[in-house]
Order: sequence, then C-alpha cells, then structure tokens
Amino acid sequence: MGKQIFRGVRRGQTKAIHGKPGGKSQLRLYGRHAVMAALANPNRLLMALFGTERALDALELPKGLEVRVADDKALDKMLGGDTPHQGLVLETEPLEAPDLQDVLEKAGNKPLIMLDQVTDPQNLGAILRSAAAFGAAAIITQDRHSPVETGALAKAASGCIELVPWVRVVNLSRALESIAEAGWWRVGLDGAAEQPLASVLTAERICLVLGAEGAGIRPNVAEHCDILARLPISDAVESLNVSTATAVALYAVTVKH
Repeated sequence: MGKQIFRGVRRGQTKAIHGKPGGKSQLRLYGRHAVMAALANPNRLLMALFGTERALDALELPKGLEVRVADDKALDKMLGGDTPHQGLVLETEPLEAPDLQDVLEKAGNKPLIMLDQVTDPQNLGAILRSAAAFGAAAIITQDRHSPVETGALAKAASGCIELVPWVRVVNLSRALESIAEAGWWRVGLDGAAEQPLASVLTAERICLVLGAEGAGIRPNVAEHCDILARLPISDAVESLNVSTATAVALYAVTVKH
C-alpha cells in the first residue's frame, strides 16, 4: 500500500464542474477547510479531487467530479515536502478576480480592506479569515506587489478565500478615488498618527487601508486617505503584524457601528 499511488476513480469521471473554464494555470488546494470551502463554492472550477479513503468519506462530494483515492505518500509527492494536506488535494483553477465597481455596488455598508504591498501569503490568508469573520465586503490589493492565489494562501485562509471577494487593481490611489466617490470614508492605519482609530470612525462606510509591517502605507496611498489613525497599543511594542492589526481594526469598526 505504501508504494501505491492512486487506486482509481471513486465517483464520476467528469473533468470539470462548477464555474466556467478560464484557461488559467492549474492550482492545487489542500487541507480540509480549504478543500471543503472550494467544493461548496459555485464559482470555483473543480477539476479533480485526490484524497485518502478516510478524508474522502467525511466529505459531501459533488456529482460528476473526478475523485481518486490516494495514500498519504502519493499526496506528499503531488505537493512536495511536508505540506499539511490532511489527506485532501483538489485540482482547480484560480478564482476570477471581481471588478471593484461591482463590489462597491453590492457592498452596502460593509467595511472594505485595502492592503498596500502586503506580500506575505500567510498574512493575506489570515486577513481573509478576519475579513470573513467581521463581514468585510472585500479585500483590495494591487495586482503587483501582492501574493497570487496559491494552495498555501488558501490553507492559511482556512476556506475564507471562497467567501470574501479579492479585488486586484492596477493602481491603489485611483482605486481609493473610486471608493471615495462611492461614499466610503478612507482611513489609513499609521502608528505615528495623532488620533486613535475609534475616534475617526464617524462614517457609515469605512475603508481601512493598511500597509506592510515596518514600511506602512506608501506616501501616495496615504495622501488618498481621508484621515490617518493609529491603534492605541503600548509603547512597549513598536507595531503589530498587519494581519493582527487588520483584525483589531475590523473589530473597532464593528463595535462602532
């Protein structure tokens, strides 16, 4: 059994269900939460699922999806190294990035999160989890200088990449102009700002703008914010990790509204 790679198809042999084929590069998602969320997402193009008998038996599998039973060694070989796949690997395509204007039209009064040069996939994954937990309308990043969708990012997001729209734009400053025109109050997080965050959350619609730890928000992006504010943390700590800061800021927005 240890040398056996795959033991055949379990259910159906349709190559793709859900969504529409986009001709993008193939993506492998792994881990129970990431795979379960992807299987439940009607916008996700599903190609093939590989898993151990035990892991597959715990899933509600879509009809028509190619499902192959594999042992842990086979899954390790698919992903390389000691990837924490929890007995599941899903072959799919990256999600289609939504349009900013479409998101703004559907957002209601939910907060927006803009990230300036946050490049760590683990941070972005954690931010997606917080965004889902606090009901954010979307995460907005620049199409350059930000992570791409990967299995590691989806695992860090624990399935929340399927729940929160992730908008990629060419220029953050221009995106902030569109966000302001749509009625959002743009609040940039800056540890050196005079006012604490809670005191500036005066509008119904809030867009939180955060930069990478250390570098912070770039000057041109900061200039397109309506106000800069800080989290009131102890002087003993210089700054918070950006994913932690995002969670705290979203909580503050939630409490205020």
